[in-house]
Order: sequence, then structure tokens, then C-alpha cells
Amino acid sequence: MGSATHRVAILVYDGVKLLDVAGPAEVFAEANRLGADYKIVLVSPTGADVTSSIGIRIAVDAAATTEPAPDTFLVAGADLYPRTPVPRDLIEATRTLAGRADRVASICTGAFILGAAGLLDGKRATTHWKVAHELAARCRASRVEPDAIYVRDGTTYTSAGVTAGIDLALALVEEDHGPDLTRDVARALVVYLQRSGGQSQFSAPLQGPPPRSPALRRITDLITANPGGNHSLGELAKHLNVSPRHLTRLFHDELSTTPARYVEMIRFDMAKALLDQGHTATQTASLAGFPNYESMRRVFARKLSISPAAYQRRFSTARRANAEQQ
Repeated sequence: MGSATHRVAILVYDGVKLLDVAGPAEVFAEANRLGADYKIVLVSPTGADVTSSIGIRIAVDAAATTEPAPDTFLVAGADLYPRTPVPRDLIEATRTLAGRADRVASICTGAFILGAAGLLDGKRATTHWKVAHELAARCRASRVEPDAIYVRDGTTYTSAGVTAGIDLALALVEEDHGPDLTRDVARALVVYLQRSGGQSQFSAPLQGPPPRSPALRRITDLITANPGGNHSLGELAKHLNVSPRHLTRLFHDELSTTPARYVEMIRFDMAKALLDQGHTATQTASLAGFPNYESMRRVFARKLSISPAAYQRRFSTARRANAEQQ
């Protein structure tokens, strides 16, 4: 990044989620204490101060129209805009600042504001998993990835719910200053060096509502407790003394998936955890219950568009940093 001051403008407005503002800002501020030179400014559409979602007043530095060209432009999120249309003043402020910035990013539901401004058209994006379907419905020209911590598409970045904004800010600092300073920032803030953008927002059992019926809950608990077990359709049906067809119907009606897909989802989640812990890909495939490495590789390629080895490399720096702290 060189010695020049790097200007970070964060767009705020009434109802903005405070952590979406404070989390990334603290990352840049901590980087400054370690030798970086970020200038953090808070911008609102009119330049007026705003009130956050929890009632705390936020002092604003400038209006969107008077803010000089930022190097990085961040749009914080709010609970409002997955539920209601984005106001015209926010859309115009976003377009104005994005047009001047070198890189543009959103935190959590700030993606709805980027989308309303047309800045996600033709791009990959993410947001909080609870409202990813709504973002996809509104931004049909964008490819929404609901299972990512953050997504980079060219110079446009989007991140998942609240604390994922910290992961994104750490990634931006690493782009500017490299992994060593970023590791020190993460240590100072007592957070992971950074979770990879491709990492899941949540573990497999949390990806949907729990089964309504006690019978199906017994089966999902069985799979979760022992992903490597024999969980063929026939074997699972025997546990409930029902037909395979009836069990398939239960999965479809209550979880909107098939027994085989649910087993795969649990094994995939376990495989990611094992790779994060440092197991080899071959060991991981066996421990997670995949028939062989190739079957695991196909699942990773379908879900993350990367191989298990590539996924593991994304976390190697974080593992080394954690080991050094112990």
C-alpha cells in the first residue's frame, strides 16, 4: 500500500447495526497501532449524525457528496432492508462513493444496499444466511452464495453476518500489508487470523430448522453423532422400523432434502473441521465417512469449487498463528 494514507469511508444511516460499523473500524484502527496508516471516516447520505439499531448515536464526519475519493468504501448493514426497499438517498450515496472508490465492500445486509445500487449485477455475493434467499430474489443478475463468510469478485467484496465483517476487514488489511501485520492485529483483537471466505457460515446441523418429529430427530442425531457409520437409506429406515420410501418422505417434508444429501452434508462439515485440524486429505476422507478420497473431492468441488487440499491451504496460516499463541 506504500506510505500514503489509505482512506476508509463507512456509510452509516439510521438503524445501522453498530457492530457492522465498529467491528471493521476496530480492525483498521488496530492496524494503525501496528504501523498502518488508515484514515477511518463515517459518512451518511446528508452528513447528519445517525442513530444505530440499538439507539446509540453515531457522529458522522461528512456527507456522501462531499467525501473525497475513498480508497476503500464499506457499506454497513441493518435489519431494515431485507424487509423494506432501500431508500433513494442511500442508493444515490452508495453509487456516488462507490464510483470514487478503489474497492467496495458490504458488511452483512449492506449487500442489499449494494444490490439496490446495481453494484452486484453480474457478480458473486453473499450476506447473512437468513436473508440470502431474499438477496437472490432482489438481485437476479447476481450469484448469491449463502454459505460463504465473505466473497470477493474483482474489487467488490460482500460479507456474511456481523462478525464476518471482521474477517473481511482482516482480509483487506492482509491485501494491503501482508499476513504478518494482519496476524498481529488478530492477536491483539483475540480473534482468528481470519476465516477463509469459502468457509461455511454455520455447521451443517444448523443449516435449517430441526426436524419436527421425534422419529426423524433420532435419525439426524444418529448421523451427526457418527458421520462415518453405515447410513444407507435401508439402514436408516431400519432404525425407525419404517420403509425407505417413508423415511425419504420425512426428510423431504421436514428438511427439504434427501437422506443421502443430509448424510453428505454432515460428512462434508466434519471433513472441513478435520482438515482445519491438520489431518491429511486421505485421513479426512476416512474419518468423515466418505467411501474414498475421490468422493470427498467431488463434494468439495461441487460445494466450494475447490479441492480439499486447496481448502486446507486457506487455513494453514491461521493454524500456524494459533499454534504460535499457545
